[in-house]
Amino acid sequence: MLVFILNAGSSSLKYQLMNPISKEVLATGLCERIGIDGILKHEFGDNKLTLEVSMPTHKEAIELVLKTLVESEGKVINSIDDIDAIGHRAVHGGEEFASSVMVTPKVIETMKKLIPLAPLHNPANIMGMEICQELMPGKPNVAVFDTAFHQTMPDYAYMYALPYEQYTKHGIRKYGFHGTSHYFVSNEARGMLDKKHNTRIIVCHLGNGSSVSAVLNGKCIDTSMGLTPVQGLMMGTRAGDVGAGAISYMMSQEKLTIDQALDIMNKKSGILGISGKSSDLREVLQGMQDGDDRCRLAVEMVAYNIKKYVGAYVAALDGVDALCFTGGIGENSSLIREIVCAGLDGMGLIIDPTKNNKRSGKARDIATNSSAARIFVIPTNEEYVIANDTYKIVSGLEK
Repeated sequence: MLVFILNAGSSSLKYQLMNPISKEVLATGLCERIGIDGILKHEFGDNKLTLEVSMPTHKEAIELVLKTLVESEGKVINSIDDIDAIGHRAVHGGEEFASSVMVTPKVIETMKKLIPLAPLHNPANIMGMEICQELMPGKPNVAVFDTAFHQTMPDYAYMYALPYEQYTKHGIRKYGFHGTSHYFVSNEARGMLDKKHNTRIIVCHLGNGSSVSAVLNGKCIDTSMGLTPVQGLMMGTRAGDVGAGAISYMMSQEKLTIDQALDIMNKKSGILGISGKSSDLREVLQGMQDGDDRCRLAVEMVAYNIKKYVGAYVAALDGVDALCFTGGIGENSSLIREIVCAGLDGMGLIIDPTKNNKRSGKARDIATNSSAARIFVIPTNEEYVIANDTYKIVSGLEK
């Protein structure tokens, strides 16, 4: 089976063509600057292709991707008919979707009702589904939700201490995100542990967007992101946890509207806001090495916030069997892993400096032999989760 995996954003879209049974990736790529001018970056095997083509809308972008897959230099299949199904990343499923589902008119209608919970993401996700239905009629489409894995959280973990009516009337609660990554990494960790049952796993998905989850026996019991992705850890441009009083005071002092304040918290805060240099941690780490004190502060804040959540989730899980690092920062920054794990010996987490500093694209254990719990670095594979869920639903293996 070949699954076309689509992740549609507001002005971009990522894609892969994958066989979920063999895990072979035939092609992967990115359409950028949709509605502005248009750039397609297409990779297949060891080859790379970049095209500058006008993409007024997502429809032209998807048409170009499909054409590239079957024609010209980027060809990897003979016909669009070779694609068996389309798997879509869907950001917010609210409480309505606790698992991946076949895309139907009812599913799209429900997703449209959830747009207020994810106004930047759900419209683009829906658009991608509707365009694929138009361009590839009769092909099954499956929606895989970022929030689904976190739907196993108990009510005392996902509820906010606001008047209860805010939950019943408006669905205001913690939902969590990055669910496909947390699911994949925690499942891989369970396979790497000698202990197969009663597993207590903490996953740190660290990148431009970051989140931590507590996973008990394969089910999420808590996660750091909330109603929206701005809650939780300090991220590339997101503020993470900030007291409501601080936000209110900032708004009054700067005469900000709610939209302006949210723009600051989502796009101008986090690593960028503290360092004043970049949202890319690699550049900020270099700045710290060069003696920039604001870069030093940003790095220490990032690591400290992660460590706080790890400690909290060890308590929530009543112990820990494995701490996992994934995502661009989690997989590649040995310094962040080192700072996060420093002083966690009492929790049974002892990092091995030599193992930590070795670079590898494969899953590995970086804990010392004497560490009571394991510390894993596990490359995430959200696309495989989307492809595999699509395969199982289309094949009737998951009902």
